Amino acid sequence: MKPRVSLQDSTLRNGNFSLRIVPVRSEDAGLYEAQVKYETEVHRCHVELGVITVTLSPPGPVIENGLLLMSCNSSHRANLVETCWFHNKHPGPTSRTFCSSSRTLSIFHPAMSDAGSWCCQLRYSDKEIISATFNLQILGFDGPTNPVVYAAAGSAA
Repeated sequence: MKPRVSLQDSTLRNGNFSLRIVPVRSEDAGLYEAQVKYETEVHRCHVELGVITVTLSPPGPVIENGLLLMSCNSSHRANLVETCWFHNKHPGPTSRTFCSSSRTLSIFHPAMSDAGSWCCQLRYSDKEIISATFNLQILGFDGPTNPVVYAAAGSAA
């Protein structure tokens, strides 16, 4: 996993033996064991790392008026009950929520208004709720609705 893994050497003397993984990948999910030996004592702890991913299809830049599929997947082993997608969590006219039993959200004609923060929330049969946030960028034209723009002579336009 090198060079993505590090120990914070400055905190070891204070008893902090945290492992840092940057960036986390799907294949990093699983059970981790820390073992610390101090003189004759051995201390162990187990930590399970779960990973959630948001992927776009097709991959790459999202083009305005194309087709967009956003999928949300997690390494959690329980049965998925519901997937909810939240767009721009702020209250107001642009906030939207979509819930279904599928992990995938389809947006048939993405517009500039679909850009922004999307939160995927997975709810499982064991009552576990896992979420991830994704910043969606749309390539398109977000200009005036009137195609005529006036500029003063001598100014920049």
